[in-house]
Amino acid sequence: MNQALAVDATGVTKNFGTVRAVDDISIQVAAGEVYGVLGPNGAGKTTFLRMLFGLIRPDAGTIRVFDKTWDQAGVGVLDGVAGFIESPRFYPYLTGRANLEGLALLDGGVRPGLLEEVLEIVDLTDRAERKVGGYSYGMRQRLGVAASLLREPRLLVLDEPANGLDPAGIRDMRALVKRLAGSGLTVLLSSHDMGEVEEICDNVTILNRGAVAFHGTIAQLRTMAPDPGYLLSTTSDERALALSRHHPHVEVTCDPEAALVVTGPRPEVSSYVASLVRADVDLLGFTATQTPLEALFFMLTDESRPSAAHRSEPLEEAVR
Repeated sequence: MNQALAVDATGVTKNFGTVRAVDDISIQVAAGEVYGVLGPNGAGKTTFLRMLFGLIRPDAGTIRVFDKTWDQAGVGVLDGVAGFIESPRFYPYLTGRANLEGLALLDGGVRPGLLEEVLEIVDLTDRAERKVGGYSYGMRQRLGVAASLLREPRLLVLDEPANGLDPAGIRDMRALVKRLAGSGLTVLLSSHDMGEVEEICDNVTILNRGAVAFHGTIAQLRTMAPDPGYLLSTTSDERALALSRHHPHVEVTCDPEAALVVTGPRPEVSSYVASLVRADVDLLGFTATQTPLEALFFMLTDESRPSAAHRSEPLEEAVR
């Protein structure tokens, strides 16, 4: 018998008045994987997670969690599930430890030693006796993960876990999620950051205005990514533009901020840059504008394009 999917959402739709927040989406998350739901703000990510947690009801479709639905099992759907929607909330006048102890009591208690284990996992052991009111935003996010781990879940759901964090906090949160995934825990996270999803996730669904713009693996997504772009600044942009005509596979255009934008396959771009050097055109700056996957993400979620549910052309054609 095949192992039940951690999450099996089929044809899920949710309307708020005349606004269709989630439009007939289907998402399957296998046990043991790290799955990303990616999209800009307003794409429907949090609405989907709220339906998974039973906070709101879908207007159509079915969500199964380890083969249980809300209609069949009620709150029993959340057995083995933990996580948070948006930012976790705690009593600011209590310590981190006291907050976790209170949550453990509300959930029926935890096995001896577990609280210390989760504090160590999220690297808050040394700060457990401090009041949460003095915690940084990143520490509160990690305390939210600790509270979730008290349930010893099989599925951990995280809504934008790195949102609002500084670069160090983002690094720590990504490392934490990687460690949890390495332990065999199934992780479903939402994000608007392609870099975060690319670094952490096995599979991804990209949403655009509530509809699915892409389903698949990160490897599949990479094969569809456009050529990378670079900002180029030289001592003679006029000569740089003229030399680009000898490199038909490289496109060089003027940026509104007076730099040049170079796009094309990496070997062709390298050849073009080498020709600038040979022609004594000095390079003052050469930096990537976006990673290929970031460029693809913005193309798939471009608000000026029709939503994915109503496109007639294949995705590969839309990207090209």
